[in-house]
Amino acid sequence: MSKIRLGIAGYGNVGRGVEYAIRQHEDMELVAIFTRRDPNKIGTVTSGVKIYHISEVNNHIEAIDVMMLCGGSATDLIEQAPAFAEHFNCVDSFDTHARIPEYFAMMDEIAKKSKKIAIISTGWDPGLFSIMRVLGISCLPNGCDYTFWGKGLSQGHSDAIRRVRGVKCAAQYTIPIENAVESVRKGNNPILTAGQRHIRECFVVAEPHADLSFIEQAIKTMPYYFSDYKTIVHFISEEEFNCNHSKMPHGGFVFRTGITGQNNTQLMEFSLQLESNPEFTANVMVAYSRAVHNLYLKGETGARTVFDIPVGLLVSNSMEELRKKML
Repeated sequence: MSKIRLGIAGYGNVGRGVEYAIRQHEDMELVAIFTRRDPNKIGTVTSGVKIYHISEVNNHIEAIDVMMLCGGSATDLIEQAPAFAEHFNCVDSFDTHARIPEYFAMMDEIAKKSKKIAIISTGWDPGLFSIMRVLGISCLPNGCDYTFWGKGLSQGHSDAIRRVRGVKCAAQYTIPIENAVESVRKGNNPILTAGQRHIRECFVVAEPHADLSFIEQAIKTMPYYFSDYKTIVHFISEEEFNCNHSKMPHGGFVFRTGITGQNNTQLMEFSLQLESNPEFTANVMVAYSRAVHNLYLKGETGARTVFDIPVGLLVSNSMEELRKKML
């Protein structure tokens, strides 16, 4: 059986994670990497894989079954994904929750015209956590759901800070407020605003002579990312940043509390503890690339989310094998 041929667009942390993830699947192969940087200055971990400038991507349409879009949500995917969907089946991890409906509509229109499949917003949140929220509502319709992220480094929020004028590098940590988590676990069903669930702590290395007041204000007032939260901004040296903020752990919890039958209280909890946020996100993306390929071979077109994909399409096992081993 021929292998699913994957391309990577964007060779940052998630892109490298996708490269490693592909190596764990025998039915897949990486055929090309596309970057905005100078390809001659980048090395890969996969022998024989060519790196091209992103401007050359349309020369490889026939060689790639699924393109893995590994750019950031703040600006990259909004601009790049529509162009890719005109020629390729795509998987991305777009994670600006408030903009997902408009992003889906845009990608759906383009993918239908090009007769391609685009699965958007894969990863763990949006992604696996999204599935657990819907599963919780389905099982406990009379109840409340809660999501807490962290403590961990958010790729999307860190990328958003790096787009602020005068920022050289940055890391943003999402921190759950412990009293809120414990109140949910006790079944108190508290009413919590976004700012009552999390604190956002930012560590920023500024460019020389940058306006620190401007940077701090731009971060704290940024819609979708920081404006609704208590946001703490620290300005630190590049040496301190490299020493203390190069790791990318993350994780979180999804809760659903509810009442069943004779007034019995039930609690569902799903959690993740991740040593590498981008590598785990990449692994989820690669699993969904298999679903993209299967749907495309069936003649389907348009955009999809994790809600549209049967879990059996994420693995190479047959349905018979899954019924025997996993059911």
